[in-house]
Amino acid sequence: MVELGKKAPDFTLPTDGGGTVSLKDLKGQKVVLYFYPKDDTPGCTKEACGFRDALPDFTKGDAVIIGVSKDSVARHDKFKGKYDLPFTLAADEDGTVCAAYGTWIEKSMYGRKYMGIDRATFLIDEKGMLRGEWRKVKVKGHVEEVLDAARAL
Repeated sequence: MVELGKKAPDFTLPTDGGGTVSLKDLKGQKVVLYFYPKDDTPGCTKEACGFRDALPDFTKGDAVIIGVSKDSVARHDKFKGKYDLPFTLAADEDGTVCAAYGTWIEKSMYGRKYMGIDRATFLIDEKGMLRGEWRKVKVKGHVEEVLDAARAL
């Protein structure tokens, strides 16, 4: 499990556009790593568009944004194209990174239990240390809260 003030778990994942992203390759930059349940669903789209719209402010503070879900690279490509998302979307299809960050959890809807991604965001500093953590994220106001924390680093 991740812990504030400790080293964030490293990862290497395939990304939209046929690339890969590794946390270790992002040293020297702040990283906003956000986990979301599924591409092109209402809450996930609103969150992604919020990060898209605030990207210039994050970039000014030398922060990169990476969205992670269990969707395939092909789904990420469609999602990015449809909403003009200018940041990386990583495909954690086997759930390894979700598990490392504690975002693969048991959920319940209408009495039915199932496994899914807990909407969560992590702020990682330039040295790879975890400096911010938001769990059970409510989309409204979330991007602004993360941006304020990134600016304060």
